[in-house]
Amino acid sequence: MRVLDASAFIDDYTTDDEVATVPAVREELTDDASGYRFDALEGAGMQLHVPGRGPLEQVEQAARATGDRTELSDVDTRLLAAAFELGAVLVTDDYAMQNVADELDVPTEGVSQEGIDERRDWDYQCQGCGRVYDTHRERCEVCGTGLERKNPS
Repeated sequence: MRVLDASAFIDDYTTDDEVATVPAVREELTDDASGYRFDALEGAGMQLHVPGRGPLEQVEQAARATGDRTELSDVDTRLLAAAFELGAVLVTDDYAMQNVADELDVPTEGVSQEGIDERRDWDYQCQGCGRVYDTHRERCEVCGTGLERKNPS
């Protein structure tokens, strides 16, 4: 089974495998062509899956562990939880989603771009004093300046 992100509908992804998505993906499709593809797949039996609370919490935990929590939308989180819960391949071009999927051992497939080469666990660095945090915060505890996500090297 494949769980489809909006990019699969936008780029006219095709597969012979069974497909699923979350209902909120339809709202992300703003052009007529991708909306028609969604509607056609739904009419042909695509499963609209609403993930349970447990898988959603596991995705949140994995996203915090990788440092990608601030990069994921609610729809992204639901798609990851659906793929995790269904034991499916997640079809997406979103690198943050692929990174969290890797943390969850959820296989991914790109649509129009190659997938990630390696998983990254992001850090957050204060733009004032340079202090580095391994979890997201709005402000530095030392100087109060905002943090930016950075790739730990």
